[in-house]
Amino acid sequence: MSVNPTMRSLTWRTPLIILICGCLIGMIAFGPRSAFGLFLTPLTTANGWGRDMFALAMAIEMLLWGAGQPFAGALADRFGAMWVIIGGALLYAIGTVWMAYAATPLELHLSVGVLIGFGLAGCSFTLVLGAFGKLMPERWRTLAFGAGTAAGSFGQFLFSPLAVVLMEQFGWRNALLIFAVILLSILPLSMALAAPRAAVASANPVPRQSLKHALWEAFAHRSYEIGRAHV
Repeated sequence: MSVNPTMRSLTWRTPLIILICGCLIGMIAFGPRSAFGLFLTPLTTANGWGRDMFALAMAIEMLLWGAGQPFAGALADRFGAMWVIIGGALLYAIGTVWMAYAATPLELHLSVGVLIGFGLAGCSFTLVLGAFGKLMPERWRTLAFGAGTAAGSFGQFLFSPLAVVLMEQFGWRNALLIFAVILLSILPLSMALAAPRAAVASANPVPRQSLKHALWEAFAHRSYEIGRAHV
């Protein structure tokens, strides 16, 4: 009996490999961002800025991270999670390098705020969880969703002390450059989340949904209305 070439190309992407690579992506993506607060003092001191400059950059980052996630999800549905994660990781790494050499408040806001904000939207654990939902067999999904979420939190636990050690040993600018190199490891890891769309659709048939309808459904959901009422 002949083996379908499409399925043969997927044999190395076992549920365990997908789980491990996805968790590593979530951990690496969330880790450096969670440690950025440790760079406030050396970065602002080196450039003679007030803390308000750094705080504004981080605020822009958070806003664009949240605003970009629906669009990142829509792109992942259309082109595949791997390509969106790769693009997000590249923006994230470039923004981190630019952050190390930002000489003006505008450069700081563009690097930390815009590039890293959109980069996080494209490669954070929310994209990983979406890929888990499409690629994982049903019996693996509960474990995968829990592990993927926990991996992001573990990144925060891991990278904060790592940032302190790197800053003490190599200086804060080099610490950011090392973080950028670590972020590039997301690129090969993301290959585990790639699969031909036809194969994914046949394994986990999901009705297509437009971005407009998805946003309408989210805003109309009772949990969203409750959350908005408490804000």
